Amino acid sequence: MANQNKSIYLIPVMLCFFCMGFVDLVGIASNYVKEDLALSDTVANTLPSLVFFWFLIFSVPTGMLMNKIGRKKTVLLSLVVTIISLFIPLLGYSFGIMLLAFSLLGIGNALMQTSINPLAMLIIGDKNLASTLTFGQFVKAIASFLAPYLAMWGATQVLPTFGYDWRVLFLIYFIVGVLATALLWATPIQEDVQVGKSSTFMDCIKLLSKPIVLLSFLAIMCHVGIDVGTNTTAPKLLIERVGMTLNEAAFATSLYFIFRTIGALTGSFFLRVMKTRWFFIISVVLMAVSMALMFSGASKTVLYVAIALVGYGNSNIFSMAFSEALLSLPDKQNEVSGLMIMGLFGGTIFPLLMGFASDAVGQAGAVIVMALGVIYLFTYIPQVKH
Repeated sequence: MANQNKSIYLIPVMLCFFCMGFVDLVGIASNYVKEDLALSDTVANTLPSLVFFWFLIFSVPTGMLMNKIGRKKTVLLSLVVTIISLFIPLLGYSFGIMLLAFSLLGIGNALMQTSINPLAMLIIGDKNLASTLTFGQFVKAIASFLAPYLAMWGATQVLPTFGYDWRVLFLIYFIVGVLATALLWATPIQEDVQVGKSSTFMDCIKLLSKPIVLLSFLAIMCHVGIDVGTNTTAPKLLIERVGMTLNEAAFATSLYFIFRTIGALTGSFFLRVMKTRWFFIISVVLMAVSMALMFSGASKTVLYVAIALVGYGNSNIFSMAFSEALLSLPDKQNEVSGLMIMGLFGGTIFPLLMGFASDAVGQAGAVIVMALGVIYLFTYIPQVKH
């Protein structure tokens, strides 16, 4: 692949990273579904939990699938499943329909997150992998923080043409998903893969016996748990402690993703000019300060600062942990990628535990669950060596 073509080939890949961010609409969407259908926190949190449940099921098989059909075809398959999931809520609105749509969104995202990082690595090579994946996370974060704004716009504006209220965000992202699919399909990317080479499911799982792979897997579980947890809990904190309405509090989700976006953009620079370990330490310290402020904060200003800090701190954890694992086993990149994305199952475990905790003692209980994830990330620091 000629060097001059790399930047061109990265354009459709980065648009796929944008589509990857569609999964983060589940945070604000679950809040609207909760209000519309009068659900409890525990029941409403099953929606984001269901989305990330499929990472446990599909991530490792997707790594095996890439060995058979290639990385580009696997990403295309993920895009098709994703656009189907976005189309379903446009046909009707009930708890069952949303469960089906979120399930397919989770399956599509599991396929995409497993295959898009190795596809980007195929184009960019090993050099500056962490910073490249971080830039991809920056693009992904744009879609993430736009979702609450689109939902608020749909919920507060008269939309006679569409009639989807807050669900207009599904229509907009559906159109973008179709565009990304067409663009990637038309892009000629040469893959140096041995089609037919296969690894068994147990071969992949056995890689968890390697300490760096297991510890990176747990770090990604904590990262996504905190990510989804903040996504869903931030508006609830403002509603509970400041008395905001849901439409007013929805800005908290956008604020989180705005700072995640800033963090990913600046992180792609910092990871080129400073040691990854030092940047990892700074990120986790910011998250720890955020947890303390979210636990005790009672004013809008304090809570906004807390949300901003966790947004910035959590923005680069995934790319740093993912690259550590991927670079540790260069001959098993597809399989390791599947295992790391399986770690996104943390997005199922954390919201469920947070739902139980918040129903029992209020949103402070949900913050405690997230804080446990931050504590683990402190223990991961010695593993960050590249």
